[in-house]
Amino acid sequence: MITRNQTPKGGTELQFEYLEKYVDKKLLDQVQITTSVPEKIPLHPTKVNILWQKNSYDQPNLAPWFQDKSNHKKYDWYVFNSHWTFEKFRMMFGLPLEKCVVIKNGIDYIKKAEPYKEGDPIKIIHQNTPWRGLSVLLGAMQLVKNPLITLDVYSSTEVYGKDFMEKNDDNYKELYEQAKQLPNVNYIGYKPNSYIKDNMHKYNMYVYPSIFEETSCISLLECMAGGLYCITTNLGALFETGAEFPMYVPYDDNYMRLASKFAYGIEAAAKTLHHPQIHNHIESQSHYVNIYYNWNKIGNGWTNFLKGAINAKSQ
Repeated sequence: MITRNQTPKGGTELQFEYLEKYVDKKLLDQVQITTSVPEKIPLHPTKVNILWQKNSYDQPNLAPWFQDKSNHKKYDWYVFNSHWTFEKFRMMFGLPLEKCVVIKNGIDYIKKAEPYKEGDPIKIIHQNTPWRGLSVLLGAMQLVKNPLITLDVYSSTEVYGKDFMEKNDDNYKELYEQAKQLPNVNYIGYKPNSYIKDNMHKYNMYVYPSIFEETSCISLLECMAGGLYCITTNLGALFETGAEFPMYVPYDDNYMRLASKFAYGIEAAAKTLHHPQIHNHIESQSHYVNIYYNWNKIGNGWTNFLKGAINAKSQ
């Protein structure tokens, strides 16, 4: 049994949908998987209890539970979406290693963009939540002078559902208005993941000046698979997610300086997008993600893990 914590629109919920698609229901019926927040629903008395941890170690609704080590025995297994996440929880809370496993996020098929041709318009996509770096990106776009470059912004709080949006979206109205006013930016707002994936091949670059410690990054994986040149920071698990393929801009807590660095990175990347070596780089990038992060592979990992966990519980 899988217990969702919210309406299935965000990355966590999409991963659950893939889990149900690629893993045998008979296995899933023998376990109780809860995402991120411990004991949000009661522990099951007979099934294998699994906490699928996707949130960061420093979130205030998690730390008190994990700091009490007597809680650690309550779950049979802790599944982490990256080695970065696992190491943070291990170091901060001393979780028992024998109960921990890393199974990374995955993606489904995405149509790949055609190689960029010199002189064509350069379209950038940004589909991350507004508090994770949109202000920095808009600052960067004010500094970008290349007339071929435009940015489409799909950022919104609606990804977490209507209730969350109604409570939080007003905090970012000024940011959305700023995006609408910039001549090289198109503010589109929320679109479902299926729409983003179906239209990703129309873009050339993905730019994510993250000021947030990502525990993984599904949008980065999808854009890498889709053949986009990717630029992001080196915060959290972003380097683990993207490996050596994206351009990494070192994080800077001076956001004006960070915006300037991203503007330089965008302009520099735009000058070389048509080069054959960049085309080869993007081809290798797409191949890498489709081998290591496709849900056929991830699903096999879950299947093997669940079989072992169920067998261990029955002993």
